[in-house]
Amino acid sequence: MKRRTFLKRLFGGIITLFGLSGGTYYYAREIEPNMLDVHYIDIHSSKTPSAFEGYKILQFTDTHIGFQYTIDQLEELIDKMNQLEPDMIVFTGDLIDNPRTYQIDERLISILGRLKARDGKFWIYGNHDHGGYGTDILKDVFQQSGFELLQNGHRQIDKNGDMIYLAGIDDVLLGRPDIEEAIAGISNEQLTILLAHEPDYADITKDYPIDIQLSGHSHGGQVQIPFIGYIYTPHLAQKYVEGKYEIGSYPLQLFVSRGIGTTRLPYRFFCKPEITVYQLKKS
Repeated sequence: MKRRTFLKRLFGGIITLFGLSGGTYYYAREIEPNMLDVHYIDIHSSKTPSAFEGYKILQFTDTHIGFQYTIDQLEELIDKMNQLEPDMIVFTGDLIDNPRTYQIDERLISILGRLKARDGKFWIYGNHDHGGYGTDILKDVFQQSGFELLQNGHRQIDKNGDMIYLAGIDDVLLGRPDIEEAIAGISNEQLTILLAHEPDYADITKDYPIDIQLSGHSHGGQVQIPFIGYIYTPHLAQKYVEGKYEIGSYPLQLFVSRGIGTTRLPYRFFCKPEITVYQLKKS
């Protein structure tokens, strides 16, 4: 860690400690984690086929159910997402905070199963999904809920004779990601979207014929201090933390979501949870 980064986090941590132990504690723990943002973002690409103009992709990520986020909150979230009427839904990892201890029941499967999208629901593993012996557990939950796993694989999406590709890699930290396998057989001329839990993986993605990467994992830092910024982000979410980035000479368009839940510390401060609706546009 660079000295400047260390001092920034140390100073920010001190402010956080005193600030959250005072008047902002209740806000950061009880109020802001429930203040959901719905972001609408247009993604422009010359590869967008005519039939996919205005195509809506809804991303949600990092719910971390069982730490602070509850099954009741998930049910409310599902209702909100269905009201947005997306063409496609993608989940980019970390459904449950600790699969080892969380007791999964039929209600979770039923709630996820209620999500509706015209062209399907897709998901990838996050590091928490693989952790705590969660690999097979989460795979079964999503399969019963009608989600398709993109674990180093892709799906062709067809619409009125046009097509785009949605690809996904295994979690970078605890899985076995293989980007070449994920996009094998995809033409360079087709619009390709990659789901990758860890955003910093974009530095690898940019060297492949991929146009867009959707990621989570960072939580946007969870706690952001004015004039200082975020205090901490996990490994492989330290370079790209939230929002849009353009990477490489092509460039690759990377979008990083702050996600829904919290982990490690049950706070959000100047970093509200979010879901994102992307609309494809011809540039």
